[in-house]
Amino acid sequence: MPALSFTPKGPFSLAASTRFLEGFTPASYDHAPDGVLRMAFPADDGRSVIGCALRQKEAAGGAAGTVHADYTLYKDGKVTEPTVGTPAAKAVRAQIARVLSLDTDATGFPALTDADPVVAGLQAQFPGLRPVLFYSPYEAAAWTIIGNRIRMTQAAHIKARLAEEHGQPVDVAGRRLHAFPTPGTLRRISDIPGLTRIKVERLHALAEAALDGRLDAAQLLSEPAEFALTDLKELPGIGPFSAELILIRGAGHPDVFPAAEPRVHKAMAAVYGLDATTADDTARLAAIADAWRPYRSWIALLLRAHAQNQPTAQR
Repeated sequence: MPALSFTPKGPFSLAASTRFLEGFTPASYDHAPDGVLRMAFPADDGRSVIGCALRQKEAAGGAAGTVHADYTLYKDGKVTEPTVGTPAAKAVRAQIARVLSLDTDATGFPALTDADPVVAGLQAQFPGLRPVLFYSPYEAAAWTIIGNRIRMTQAAHIKARLAEEHGQPVDVAGRRLHAFPTPGTLRRISDIPGLTRIKVERLHALAEAALDGRLDAAQLLSEPAEFALTDLKELPGIGPFSAELILIRGAGHPDVFPAAEPRVHKAMAAVYGLDATTADDTARLAAIADAWRPYRSWIALLLRAHAQNQPTAQR
């Protein structure tokens, strides 16, 4: 089985990532108490599927330990072992790194605490937590369509059932997982229990967009954020909120303030002690968030995690 290793630049905790996934409804993650993070997902090429088991070694002196990944690559339903250094192997490495935000240099992240006591408190509450992403912009986009106007728990059940019934089964470190259907498979599913006809049609359109390269993470990240968001909003069923989710939590842009995410705005108002008028002023909130550059997406995630941990959090 091919293996990879990642040396985090800046703080990173795989255990914190796992705890986050346990509470992240779209992931439906069931953690085994052995310190291994197991994942299965469609590869960025839209045709292959990746299964991987991740472990992190402890490091001395408070440094982030090396992350090790054993992975299996399925192509056309069959296991293939790409040679180290080939495009296929590099693509697997890049995608795993992106999902865990290990592709971002976070050596400057702790310095944000110097100017903002709120950020200092968030980093202390969630040490080593970086955004754990959807496996791809394609899967993030599919989630926004599935979850539109229904309960998150219901949407998560539908997404998990799609994986179990139509996704590639993958054995990862002794457990059987199912990846979400690849775009080619998703566009052939004519009926999805729990989803309206228009949602199924929009999922088909997203699958086509993914196969056409319109949901390519590298391409989305290469553009100015405002251009990428504009392009995403041209896709069927993708509005401002969905476009931000795809760019931030699908492609992994580390520095976008989620202007269309009211839960982040509410969390900001609570921790910064803002009055009701200021809390509804997106421009004012964005100005506060300027101090979080170049990690605005990351701090927004910590705010969401903090709000979710409050006794009165709406889950």
